[in-house]
Amino acid sequence: MPSTGPSVELVHVAAGVLTDSEGRVLIAQRPIGAHQGGLWEFPGGKLEPGEPVEQGLARELDEELGIQVTSSKPLIRLRHDYADRSVVLDIHRVLGYQGTPSGREGQALDWQRPERMDPARFPAADRPAISALRLPNRYLITGADADAGHTDPDAFVARLEQALARAAPRMVQLRAPGLDAEAYAQLAQRCAEVCRAAQAPLLLNCDPKRAAELPGTGLHLTEARLSALSARPEIGKPLIGASCHSARALAKAAALELDYALLSPVRHTRSHADAVPLGWSRFAELVEDACLPVYALGGLDEADLDTAIRHGAQGIAGIRGFWS
Repeated sequence: MPSTGPSVELVHVAAGVLTDSEGRVLIAQRPIGAHQGGLWEFPGGKLEPGEPVEQGLARELDEELGIQVTSSKPLIRLRHDYADRSVVLDIHRVLGYQGTPSGREGQALDWQRPERMDPARFPAADRPAISALRLPNRYLITGADADAGHTDPDAFVARLEQALARAAPRMVQLRAPGLDAEAYAQLAQRCAEVCRAAQAPLLLNCDPKRAAELPGTGLHLTEARLSALSARPEIGKPLIGASCHSARALAKAAALELDYALLSPVRHTRSHADAVPLGWSRFAELVEDACLPVYALGGLDEADLDTAIRHGAQGIAGIRGFWS
């Protein structure tokens, strides 16, 4: 991570995501007199020097909520630079605990579904974690036959239905660079119906202005479109992500407050035969400073999901792994 300089405090925080049987997540309100006072956050606190994240998380949740954590796993690691301090935030999903959460330090508590959380009511450092909670861990990208979707749209739509039923991808990107605008729009209309029935967000890989006019949950930007932007596109849709191949592109995606990024290629792929694979070690290094949820892409399938998550990924994205 980059140096913060001698005048800026570096604070390492561990926070936990507790979920109830209705899918709601526990949040706590920061004391009015504290840094970012009055805002809501995921419960946790500062780590002691040299303290392992899991140990510090268990200690903090015992002190704050009166629970004993028995199992947890990483969700996302974030860094945010405020004017007076830099925060490194390790957020873990709490998979098991004993006790009943209560505000032992007088803090207000609330249970909210991730999709109902208002990011403006959270510290800036916490906001990408809301995106991570809303996003699935499998992301389907339509294959090369999408370019022929206008000649046999029935077959294409049937294949999409089969892919959503067969596997568990809960988000779909309609990638069809070979289609003209009209053919893409017609295919998007039909894919939106399928995705809506499957409760899977549909991301449109097309010009942002065009995406604003089409059905779907959001927009996926190519790296070229990402590099040309100076602000998050205003398209009236809640979900925007981008393809990235470098630390610079990931930083741009985070600066525009996008909801996720795809980072590729992790492995060698036939579609990008000349690209040098990142490998898992380099992937993890880039994700470390990414400051937004990142999907691993490139030569991956369902068997790689746990490996991807261990290396800091939100999950895996794929054409071959989910579509073929």
